[in-house]
Amino acid sequence: MKQALALIALSCALAGCVPNTQPKGQMLEASQLGLNGEAGPTAPAAWWRDWADPQFDALVARALAGNPRLAEALARVSAAQASAAAARGDALPRVTIDGNEQFQRFSERFIYPPPYGGGHYWLGSVQSNLSWDVDFWGRQKALIEQARAGEAAAELDAAAARLALTGALAEAYIGLDRAYALLDIADRTVAQRGRLLELAQRRVIAGIDSRVEEKQAEGQLALARVSRQQAINERDNAVHAIAALTGQGAEAYAGIVRPTLDPRAVLPLPESLPADLLARRPDILAARVRVDATYSGQKAAKAAFYPNVNLAAFAGFQAIGLSHLLGGAAGVYGAGPAVHLPLFDARLKPNYEGAVAETDIAIAAYNGAVVAAVQQVADRLSGIDSLRIELVDQAKARDAAEQAYALAERRYGGGLSTYLAVLTTESQLLEARRQLAVLNAQQAIERVKLLVAVGGDFSPQQTETQAAGLDKPAARE
Repeated sequence: MKQALALIALSCALAGCVPNTQPKGQMLEASQLGLNGEAGPTAPAAWWRDWADPQFDALVARALAGNPRLAEALARVSAAQASAAAARGDALPRVTIDGNEQFQRFSERFIYPPPYGGGHYWLGSVQSNLSWDVDFWGRQKALIEQARAGEAAAELDAAAARLALTGALAEAYIGLDRAYALLDIADRTVAQRGRLLELAQRRVIAGIDSRVEEKQAEGQLALARVSRQQAINERDNAVHAIAALTGQGAEAYAGIVRPTLDPRAVLPLPESLPADLLARRPDILAARVRVDATYSGQKAAKAAFYPNVNLAAFAGFQAIGLSHLLGGAAGVYGAGPAVHLPLFDARLKPNYEGAVAETDIAIAAYNGAVVAAVQQVADRLSGIDSLRIELVDQAKARDAAEQAYALAERRYGGGLSTYLAVLTTESQLLEARRQLAVLNAQQAIERVKLLVAVGGDFSPQQTETQAAGLDKPAARE
């Protein structure tokens, strides 16, 4: 025991060789990012239910249950949980029972006296063993903390995957609604140009127009049918995308029908950049947790410079000959400490410096994710503000085009205008209708993207990490 204490004292004297390298990076704080406005509204967990579209509710449920990428994220959570459980198990005492029996010849020139020396006998043992790593320097504790942080980060990654999946599905669903709106416009255009062709044919018969105007009308009707087919293709592609996001194949296409949502009513709009952005985005929180995990890794790497003390004990039976194995005279037992002292190990310093470098990497990744998140939110808000203005003007342009076309059609029917004038106003009307449909869908998509950018359905109270807040410093050495 005195020798063990002397070794411990020696290791403490050698502790001055432990490097004191510190990370160079600093985590960004909210005050450095311009997040000083009022907190944004927190959307309900199932925000899509406010759309009152039962088909989309079912699609989201199917996606959350069957999307392969989400399944992969959830599998990573299970793997991280298993790693954390294994780390906790390493800190507990280990008990085993070992037994063996071998038939062998014993040497005449070894420790066995006659009649065993030179004879053939069974040699066996059965014993239970206890081993416990006494965590004097906190290495096992640090490894457990690191594993728990990995588990928390995996759970946050899964939350981010859920949020990204629902956002992508919402965008695809709005795209399907837009495709149907464009198909409606294409149908109206086909019918409209069909009427113009009939009108041109009547004017030719009446001698008012030539065959040139009639052929122009026929060509414009054919182009309208081409646009209609393109709208059908866009609709089909949206259906394919939705099926893929829900983890389904071609068998699901026929069951996805026209949405019933109103894109103009999709999600409320916040008035300013949310100040609680970093307290609600699961990917940001995951990056933050990974920084904490690297600090635990540093602690474990530093603890490796100190001696490892293991308490061991055993009890059982050892005997030569099967008949003597379980007798009282064959009993053995023992206990004592085992000390591992790393006087020289060229791997320890590089391992510690590598752990410090991992912290710098994690901090840089966290800062990059935060800056990107702020940019995403700012972009979404700017886009929504711009679309709000564009929609007002586009609605006015559409109304004016409707009136101009109606007037041109009446004048052409009355012989007061040329077909070229009708064609010009009709083209302006078609483009105004298409642009309005596209802008309405784009505004809805921007709202969904904004919701994803600010953390969506991930409540700030769901994890201890989130409750800690942005400005709480990460645990350090």
